[in-house]
Amino acid sequence: MLDSFWHWFVIIGSIANILACWWLLRWSAKTKVNQTSNNTTGHVWDEDLQELNNPLPRWWLGLFYISIVFALAYLFFYPGLGNYKGSLGWTQVSQLEENIAAAESEIAETQKFWNDYSNEDLATNRSVLETGKRIFANNCAMCHGSGGQGATGYPNLADADWQWGQNFDQLVDIITNGRTAAMMPWIASLGEDGVKEVSAYVRKLGGLEHDATTAEAGMAHYNKTCIGCHGPTGNGLQALGAPNLTDKYWLYGSDDETLYETIAKGRRGQMPAHKDLLNKYRIRAVTAYVMSLSKKPETDQANAKSN
Repeated sequence: MLDSFWHWFVIIGSIANILACWWLLRWSAKTKVNQTSNNTTGHVWDEDLQELNNPLPRWWLGLFYISIVFALAYLFFYPGLGNYKGSLGWTQVSQLEENIAAAESEIAETQKFWNDYSNEDLATNRSVLETGKRIFANNCAMCHGSGGQGATGYPNLADADWQWGQNFDQLVDIITNGRTAAMMPWIASLGEDGVKEVSAYVRKLGGLEHDATTAEAGMAHYNKTCIGCHGPTGNGLQALGAPNLTDKYWLYGSDDETLYETIAKGRRGQMPAHKDLLNKYRIRAVTAYVMSLSKKPETDQANAKSN
């Protein structure tokens, strides 16, 4: 009801103002106010400055009429009258999409020569890496950090640990289609004590300080509930995105409290698909850049990890 009110309010107000302008022009062109014999209005300033009662020049009056016709034509062809979309169906969104499509097509033409590059060539080409760096800053840095160092819940891309795969084609597929990692909650089946025992065993696998007795009890739970994804030795499974539990890299944290929460409540991390945001050339460029991050010297990797 409210939308209908404002729809007609805008239509009536707009049309009424245009018609009022037309009426004012017609009225002022015909009406003579206090016309005197010498064609003045009778107003005098500074004893000799008189106001003449001449009509508007025809060319000037014609411009006003043209503007009225233009306004009516515009409101017929384009949106401007409430919910009326205009006879051409034009919108700002469609115009923006057309401009983006034209720009993307032009950019794609300039990047076609990348098809002649092998994955190895792309990963070492300075121009491609600079382009990939800019794409990364605009689309990836908000989660993975400006240097790819990651954050809690967001993988570090500057180290040698990979959750879903690390070759060029795998990374292209990850960026193109995204990934969803699901760690189900185990509190219902393991209970609080069981979760604590598994947490202790996981810390043992990672070479962290742990209670030996509690970890020994957790091994049985692990072999029953966790081995299918993380493997018998805790090395993980990249096909499922199951993290390696035996290294020093922890996506959510390795302290007792965090591990308990992870096992008890589960985790659900999502890497959004970028196929609708980036064309195939840009995806290959940002893939090359990401791969270059993981090939930094060990000292740089350690600094990135500490940050």
